[in-house]
Amino acid sequence: MVSQITSTLCWVLVLIYTITTFINCNVVYGLAPSSADLDSTCNFVKSSVSSCSSSVSKENEDDHQHADDQYSTQRQNHSKSVYSCRTSSSISETTSILSMAKNPEMVKWIKTIRRRIHEYPELAYEEFETSRLIRTELDRIGVRYRFPLAKTGIRASIGTGSPPFVAVRADMDALPIQESIEWEHKSKVAGKMHACGHDAHVAMLLGAAKILKARENHLKGTVVLIFQPAEEAGNGAKRMIEDGALENVEAIFTTHVSTELPTSVIGSRPGPLLAGCGFFRAVITGKEEHAGNPHRPVDTLLAASAAVISLQSLVSRETNPMDSQVVSMASFNGGDNLDVIPESSVLGGTFRAFSNTSFYRLRQRIEQVCNCGTSKSIQKCSAEVDFFEGESFYPPTVNDDEMNEHVRNVAAGMLGSKNFRVVPQMMGAEDFSFYSQVIPAAFFFIGVMNEQVGSTHSGHSPYFMIDEEALPIGAAMHAEIAERYLSEHYR
Repeated sequence: MVSQITSTLCWVLVLIYTITTFINCNVVYGLAPSSADLDSTCNFVKSSVSSCSSSVSKENEDDHQHADDQYSTQRQNHSKSVYSCRTSSSISETTSILSMAKNPEMVKWIKTIRRRIHEYPELAYEEFETSRLIRTELDRIGVRYRFPLAKTGIRASIGTGSPPFVAVRADMDALPIQESIEWEHKSKVAGKMHACGHDAHVAMLLGAAKILKARENHLKGTVVLIFQPAEEAGNGAKRMIEDGALENVEAIFTTHVSTELPTSVIGSRPGPLLAGCGFFRAVITGKEEHAGNPHRPVDTLLAASAAVISLQSLVSRETNPMDSQVVSMASFNGGDNLDVIPESSVLGGTFRAFSNTSFYRLRQRIEQVCNCGTSKSIQKCSAEVDFFEGESFYPPTVNDDEMNEHVRNVAAGMLGSKNFRVVPQMMGAEDFSFYSQVIPAAFFFIGVMNEQVGSTHSGHSPYFMIDEEALPIGAAMHAEIAERYLSEHYR
């Protein structure tokens, strides 16, 4: 009788311990019990059974052994049921990911990553230490990766290693700007600054990597993490694609911090979001002569001036007013000798449009105007036009309707519909456009505007600052976008 009571008490303790383990993992931290937790519980049960066995009669030993084996089976079934329970509701999944991202230790870690990168900014294709930091953190998390791509880029992967494959991208490079804000983690490199938030982008994607790795058993496919160099200059995305960054990938997402939106508010829109952006420089060549003999030279200043006027009419007289386009002259140089008509004159500027058709038509017309308008038959000059297509030539960034809706659904589910906004089209450009030309893509903004911390200045300003409270939200958005995409596209 006493032995039966003792045995019963042991099993009650085991049950309490098991339930407590589950609650601590699943409720307090928003996590399913890890294999280590379950192993610990199983070992506790085994030791408890062993202790109880000494208090019961010999004829019950077989029964206890049966109970031990039965619990081992239950442990396996319990592990499966925990995961299937967690994936049965999109709301509970979102809550879990968000709670993981907002865990104080996680928030501190993400902020630390961002500050370390901010202190030591590196320009396009020079992100050696930034790349090293990322790889070190991926090693610590236990994430496999390929390196190098596009000189300093990284392609990491988490999940089954099988289809579907979905990618999330962060850019790494800084700008040649001297930071003007005095704060503890100000740039320590003269003339260089993370003035466009790429330090935050890397930190958020590493945060997502940590979350996804902890939830790897949930992933019904493979998440590809792309850490890309040279977004600001050098067409880093294009080189990453050439080096295999999108291998097997069927969709891609990215975010960019924005001081136009309040902290943690998500903004995007379907279709064209960011303009295609190109630059051009035209060198007009003629014949130099003293300015006192204007009938003798081949006047490049006159020819270049005529080209400028004609270029300004490309939008006003050749473009549908409902199709937003820009041609802006930004440079004109004919020399500095006031008594000489120069042999050559140089003019340059930028052009932008929201559709590929309009963008490439503008490029064609700029070249025609510069060549034909200054030709020997009209101005007696010749012209050479450079469009810098290997360096700074970005097509329009166009959001796929389905991918954009996916971002909207995740944001609304995680943060509430009031925290998602449809933003207007913007004339700014991004080399994420190269990805969007290859596979379905979605680019979205995450707000960092907060007057109290001075986060009001736009990107590329020496006073640019972000509200770091957006970092865990960005990490959670990345993780949930990727995990839910795999669940919805699992075949």
